[in-house]
Amino acid sequence: MPPRRKSRTITFSLPPEMFEQVQRVKDEEGRDMSELVREALRLYMEDRELRREQRLERLRSRRANQSDEDHQGGHTDE
Repeated sequence: MPPRRKSRTITFSLPPEMFEQVQRVKDEEGRDMSELVREALRLYMEDRELRREQRLERLRSRRANQSDEDHQGGHTDE
C-alpha cells in the first residue's frame, strides 16, 4: 500500500480574466498553479490573522479608555 499523501487536492474556479493573470504570473515565474495558490492562501491567512490581532488590540484599547473614563468621570476633587 503506497504512503498516504500529506496534501489534499481541491478544485476551484476563476473568472477568465483572473485565470489569464495567474497563467501569466505562473509562466513569468516558472512556477506551477499549486505553488501560486498555496502562496496566495498563506499570505491571505497571515494578513487575516494580523487584521484580527489589530481589531482585538483596538477593542482592548477602547475598553481600557472606556474604563479610565468611567473611573475619572465619577470622581470630583471637592
